[in-house]
Amino acid sequence: MAFDFKKEYKEFYFPNNKPEIVSVPPANYIAVRGSGDPNEEGGAYQKAVGILYAVAYTLKMSYKTDYRIKGFYEYVVPPLEGFWWQDGIDGVNYADKSAFNWISVIRLPDFVTREDFDWAVRMAGTKKKKDCSSAEFLTVEEGLCVQMMHTGSYDDEPASVALMNEYLEHNGYENDLNAERLHHEIYLSDPRKCSPDKMKTVIRHPVKKL
Repeated sequence: MAFDFKKEYKEFYFPNNKPEIVSVPPANYIAVRGSGDPNEEGGAYQKAVGILYAVAYTLKMSYKTDYRIKGFYEYVVPPLEGFWWQDGIDGVNYADKSAFNWISVIRLPDFVTREDFDWAVRMAGTKKKKDCSSAEFLTVEEGLCVQMMHTGSYDDEPASVALMNEYLEHNGYENDLNAERLHHEIYLSDPRKCSPDKMKTVIRHPVKKL
């Protein structure tokens, strides 16, 4: 049976619908950076997601090619994730999506090296006839965080963030959002196939003890 990150690491992919503190270990990602409204048809964000999946599936299916990845095992491509921020704003202004900066990511299995990654970027570009050169190998160590499952539209996320902030205030923590530690979302629902009120998104913020 193929390895499934969501099932093996449920504490990070299926948190409660109430805030909780977690310590997140380092992880490697395929990453594409950009800015602008993620809902723009054919915009930078949608192009970035296309690049991520092109590289992700090239790695997943590598065992069917002549290229061999040491330690490879079959796995399910993990869900799309994103790190988000807006310059000069404390928190997030959901009313101004054009001001978003983002790093869109898909997690990599630990056996994928930078050399394997570079091969996949080249191969994906050739096979898909798509410029994948903006993809980068990114290691993120989130550390201590607060997270919860948000159910509903992305525009309704402020209500869940408010619950997270209230939890921190009553439990001796504070947000540690900065240029290195960012608002993090994990998308467990496909908005093309799921009604907005039923979409599930993990929201995670870096924190520190008071």
